[in-house]
Parts: sequence; structure tokens; C-alpha cells
Amino acid sequence: MRRHCYLLLLGLVFGICPALRAAPTPDAPEGGGFTANHTQVKLLLPATTARPGDTVLAGVELTMEPGWHTYWKNPGEAGQATEIKWQLPPGISAGDIQWPLPEKLPPAEITTYGYRDAVVLLVPLKLAANLPAGPVNLAATVSWLECKESCLPASAPVAAQLTIGPALIPAAAADRLQSWGKLIPSPANGTLVAEWETAASTNTSRRLLLHSAVAWMLPPSPPHPTIGPPDFFPAASTDFEFNDITAEPLAAEPKELRLHVTVKKFSGDWPTNLSGVLNVEIGGKRRGYEVQVPILEPTPAGASATAPAAPPTQSLWQMLLFAFIGGLILNLMPCVLPVIALKILGFVGEARSEPRHVRRLGLLYTLGVLVSFLALAALVIGAKAAGHQAGWGMQFGSPVFLVCLTTLVTLVALNLFGVFEVILGGRALGAAGTLAARPGAAGAFFNGVLATVLATPCTAPFLSIALGFAFAQSGSVIAVIFLAVGLGLAAPYLLLSWQPAWLKFLPKPGAWMEKFKIAMGFPMLATVVWLYQVAASSYGKNIFWLGIFLVIVAFAAWIYGEFFQRCRQRPGLALAVVLLLLASGYWLALEKELDWRRPPAASVAGNLQDSAEGIIWQPWSAAAVAQARAEGRPVLVDFTADWCLTCQVNKKTSLEIAAVREKLTSLHAVTLLGDYTHFPDAITQELQRFHRAGVPLVLMYPRAATAAPIVLPEVLTPGIVLSALAQAAP
Repeated sequence: MRRHCYLLLLGLVFGICPALRAAPTPDAPEGGGFTANHTQVKLLLPATTARPGDTVLAGVELTMEPGWHTYWKNPGEAGQATEIKWQLPPGISAGDIQWPLPEKLPPAEITTYGYRDAVVLLVPLKLAANLPAGPVNLAATVSWLECKESCLPASAPVAAQLTIGPALIPAAAADRLQSWGKLIPSPANGTLVAEWETAASTNTSRRLLLHSAVAWMLPPSPPHPTIGPPDFFPAASTDFEFNDITAEPLAAEPKELRLHVTVKKFSGDWPTNLSGVLNVEIGGKRRGYEVQVPILEPTPAGASATAPAAPPTQSLWQMLLFAFIGGLILNLMPCVLPVIALKILGFVGEARSEPRHVRRLGLLYTLGVLVSFLALAALVIGAKAAGHQAGWGMQFGSPVFLVCLTTLVTLVALNLFGVFEVILGGRALGAAGTLAARPGAAGAFFNGVLATVLATPCTAPFLSIALGFAFAQSGSVIAVIFLAVGLGLAAPYLLLSWQPAWLKFLPKPGAWMEKFKIAMGFPMLATVVWLYQVAASSYGKNIFWLGIFLVIVAFAAWIYGEFFQRCRQRPGLALAVVLLLLASGYWLALEKELDWRRPPAASVAGNLQDSAEGIIWQPWSAAAVAQARAEGRPVLVDFTADWCLTCQVNKKTSLEIAAVREKLTSLHAVTLLGDYTHFPDAITQELQRFHRAGVPLVLMYPRAATAAPIVLPEVLTPGIVLSALAQAAP
């Protein structure tokens, strides 16, 4: 049953019965509360005073009389979602409504979703950074449908006052808003698979299966809370209805949830994605998880087109060991090599120092690494809490981050070349660039930070397994595993610093060190070129202006070193020229021409090879995999990214080679490329399905549609790829 006719009737009633609309009561409660028929509505604020630039999570509270209810964002087969139309002063903007987990409403014959008794709809209000101090009036018009035996449309104004001031002062409603915030569905970070149970036909009704492991919903170690019956609340659609949702009975200790959903099609093609909220009872409390997964076509014998077999149960201690080993191996990856050279230079310079001093520098380097990895863990935890997908190296998907890092590494290279120096008390221009090369505590700590930043676009054996496990766990487990990776990265240098006797094998300090320092500037320049190329995938032809900005930065650094530091006759004029160059270069190159904070939309077309001399890659999608397997063709999938050096090495040495191209051609294989450069959610979910936190991930789907895909190692060789191709089509 569709709700359109029902809503039309309600609209007619609403139009001819204006008395049903809300009217302010004489004794309106604080916060702009009004009673409309059987529902009271009120605007709640978490603070009485907020600072410019803050985001205030306001709440619209609807309190219904016993027996009455209102509706969720997808009301179901009947009903109408609550709407909020804001009237806000300049400098304040409202975000989307954050809907708490609803419930299914009676009667059972019609599937509807909503709230009984009370609900608080949360809305983030962003305050501009330049808002003047003083009180501001916040107002909105709330429209809803309230139902019992009959339904009545209603509307009412709400208002509240917020003071803009120097400090955040909580309001009485802060705790209530926080408790409702805990009922907002969180992102589903585990393995979720949706697949059609039957092939497409001319009928307008079709069944699909949504299934998921339960391990990612539970704490990493026992005792585990009980799991209750799951349910699914679909997102709204005008072309489909998702109803008749039934769950298979759960075992005493369930390892998987399985729900069957009937899809009714009204127009167009069958849906290709399933969106909504998975509702699971865990430990007696309902929890909601946002779901956004592709719907796979059925395969013979019930095999899934892309879902791998469930991984063996892995203990936290095993994953910590894998994380530590992966961090050790990161020291050998090309991403970190420039920093390793600087660290070796630092050890040579300190080789004859007091052992206590050497140990202190080793500890500071380790501290820099661990603090940086904790910051990365916080970034991942924050992204997950905000409902976003998270992946290893995800900061490299930010063009703004790439511009900043490219500039920083350019300064490091210039400092190694001796273009400028920063002594104690020096200016800020070269501070970042010189920290990694200068001796002492600051250099040791910043070496650790820089090593971590440059290590994140690389992955290594053992590391992907550990991170794939971590990203599906709680925030505390993520932090512990990230610390284990950092400890592995820092361990060789920490061990060397605590064994001063081993330092005697290093060459003695001398004039050669200055030459070696200059030589190490060239690997840093190579890193700049690589970062520049990665940024080009975001800015396209405009990347030219980033090059211009780097030239201006280099020129300013030379003037700073040559005329401010070494020639002290007119230092004020030299510094003024430096600041003028940097300011004008920033405005012209970055802000005006590059528009660096608003890069154009990314396209995967540039990453696909259509040359006759290379592999002909097609864009990856779950549907493309399913179609190729249905045709009985083997499928090679390469999940890669421009910023992933391991991916690029694999491509040059083991994929884009003559032997592999000839084998792919002889097998009539389909080659699909999943471009992860800008972290699309669909690929993040696919990586998580294979228990990986990032790229590279190379899959080989055999010709037999019922066979599981072959997961290749992170670091490839031609022999590994050719062996997988032989297994795929024996």
C-alpha cells in the first residue's frame, strides 16, 4: 500500500480545517514550547552562551499524549515525516536533522516507523567565526503528523535565545540532548552484505537478503552481551517499498544476523543499493547502525559475488603482534626512506655524545612517533563517530592536507641544502623545514612526526591485517593497535639509542656529514615531486599554480637565509620582502588561481588505462564484478590510490607487465580498477569486507562463479600475479 492517496486525504482535511493547526498557548513554556492538539513542541539548546565558530547541537522536542505518535524520516507505508523550517539570523546555518532510532508503529498490517511518548530531533547549528557578541534569536516552524485512531496534521513555531560570548556555558537541557544523541544510529563498521535471493523478472516484487557478522558489534573480549532479534528500517524512496522484513532465528551464541526483505517496485529499475538503519538489541538495549551497501545479483548455488569467507577468529594479542611487525616493516618502505637517512645522520652526529643524551633523543623520537599515531587514531575514531567511513592514510584524500605537506617537505629539502638555517630564537618561516634536520630534542621529536606522516600512504605485510581488524573495533582498541604500529616503526632507533656500544660501528663525525646532509635533500625533493603528482589528481591542470607557490616559497627562503641570517645590514627590509613574497604568493597562487580549499570534483577517468600498450581497466563496482562472473569470466580487481607508493610499485613491477597482459588476454579476463585516492565510501566498505583498512588490495576472482576470490599479498611479484591467474582459470 502506498501512502500518497492517504496523505492527499490528510492534506484536504488540513486545508479545510485550519483550526487543527497549532496555536500558541498563553503560558508557553521556556524555549518556545507550544501545544498543538495532542503534541507539545519545544526548542532546546545545550548552552546559554556559545562562542563564534562553535557548532551548537540544538534539539526540537516533541512530547505526545499517551497513545499518540509522530513519524520518522521514512514514515513507511503511511504517515508524514516531521519537518523543521528555520528562521535564523545571518551567520548561523542549520544542518540536517539527526534522527534517533525509531520503532515500528501499529497496526501490524501497515509498516510505519516513528516515535511514541517523546522524541528529540537534533540539528547542528553552525555559528560563523565573525558573529558579534550579544544575544541572537533562533526560531523555526515545526510541522508534523500526530496519530492515534486518526491522524491530525499540525504546525507550530518554536524559539529560543542564545548569547554569543567568549566562553561556552552549558544550559539545563544539555544532559537531555546528550542522552538523545546516544540514540542516533552509528555507522556500521563491520561486514554487511545485501544480495537478491531471486533473479530479476517482470514482477514488481522481489526478495533480498541482508546478512552480517555480529563480531564487529561486540566488545573485543568476553563476556559478550546477549544479541536480540534484529530488524531493518529502510530509507525513504518514491520508487520502491521495503517491507515484510523477517529475521531468521538466532542461535544461542549467534555469529551472523540474517534478514529477508521484500522489495516492491513502482517504477524504473530495481535498486542497486540498500540504505537504512539496522536495528539490533544488544544487552537488552536497542542500537542502530547506518547501512549503505550495494545489492548484489544472485550467483549459482547461493554463492555471493564479492563476499569472502569469514576470517578465522583472531585474538587482540595476535593483532598487536601483527601491528608491531607491520610497523617494523614500514621502515623499509619507500615512503619513509628520506626520514631514515636523516635519522642515520642524527645518530652519526650523536655517536660520541654521552649515553644518557643519546637515550634521551631515542625516547623523544619514539614519543614523536607515538604522539603522531595517537593523533591518527583520534582522527579515525572521530570520523567513525561522525558517521564517516575511515581508512588507513585517509588524510591523503584531503587536497588541503597535500598542499600543506608538500610545502612542509619543500622547506625540509631547502634546509638540508643550506638555503636557510634556523638558530635558537629564529623566525617561523623555516621552523618546520629545519626541525627534521637539526640536532637535539626538537629534531628528534619532529623526525618521529615526519616519519609517521610519510609512512601513512604505505602499507606492509601484517599491517593491513592488523589495521583491518582495528577499524572494526572500539575506539580504545583502535588506539592500542595504532600505538603498536608506532612502536614497531620506532623500535630500531629506540633500541640503537639504548645500546651505545653499537654506535661505534657508525663512521666518525666529520666534514663528510655536511655533504651527506646536502645529498639527503635530493630524496626529500623526490618526495615533493611525488606529493605534487598526488595533489594533481585533485586539482587537475590548476596544479601548475602549486608549483608556482613552491617556487615563491623557495625564493622567500633563500632571501631569508641569505639577506636576513647571513647579511645583517638591513634585516628588517629582508624580512619585509620575505613576508610580502609569501603573502602575495599565497593569495595569487593558492587562493585566486588554484582555489586550493575548493578543488574541482575528482574523476577516476584519469586513472584508467585505455592505451593499447597497457591493461584496459574499467571502473570497479560490485555490479561489474557480478556481471563478469555471471558471464563466466575471471576478474582481476586492483584497489589502488595515487598516494599509495606500494600500489604504484605493484603496478609497475607486477601488473602492467607484458607477461601479465598476455595472460589476461588469453583468459578473456575482466580488469577492474577501484580508485581509492579520494576515499569513496563504496570502496571503503569493500575493503572492510575483505578485512583491510586501506590499499593496496588486489583480488582475483576465478572463472567459476561459486569460487571464493583469491586475495593477493600487499607486496606483489610477477610470479604471485601469474600464479593467481593460473588458479583463476585452470
